[in-house]
Amino acid sequence: MKIKSAIFETSAPSLPDCPRLALPEFAFIGRSNVGKSSLINLLAEQRDLARVSDLPGKTQLINFFTINKNWRLVDLPGYGYAHVAKTRRADFNEAVADYIEGRENLRTVFVLIDSRLPPQQLDVDFLGWMTGTKVPFVLVFTKTDKLSRSQTQQNIAAFRSIVFAGYDPAPPVIATSAKTKAGRTEILQHIAQILASR
Repeated sequence: MKIKSAIFETSAPSLPDCPRLALPEFAFIGRSNVGKSSLINLLAEQRDLARVSDLPGKTQLINFFTINKNWRLVDLPGYGYAHVAKTRRADFNEAVADYIEGRENLRTVFVLIDSRLPPQQLDVDFLGWMTGTKVPFVLVFTKTDKLSRSQTQQNIAAFRSIVFAGYDPAPPVIATSAKTKAGRTEILQHIAQILASR
């Protein structure tokens, strides 16, 4: 897939405020500081489409970007710094939960995981909740340039064995690096396949 245009459309504080035109949507979420904005900019090949910040939890709204005028990339707030009541929705933004559970044109959620770390409880809790929503999701391991290829594969295998032991099928996995551009083609191919199947 070739990205011909990537335009910021709007920010929404809640599900009712999301854009009404029902384009297919592909959402990106992860713990704060996982490299989400950098990955979104890599996918769009625009340096400043999504704002990169050193301050964790900077993204507080649901941000919509229209890609090629026919689908949306959705930047969801990170779930590490959201201040909501500790409910069954885990420790993340309630508006995000409403969006994932209730957005009819949401096609897939890309869940970003830091490839350098062992499974973090926030990730485990969120993925457990995601599994219960029945919304398709893909595991995207970020910052793989910080490790050797063998270390990356070992960490990914360990994560899958701990978090998704007994799951059949396990979610797809894509290893990425905003620095080396690894994984960009795979993510866009996955999106293109879903768009083509509709």
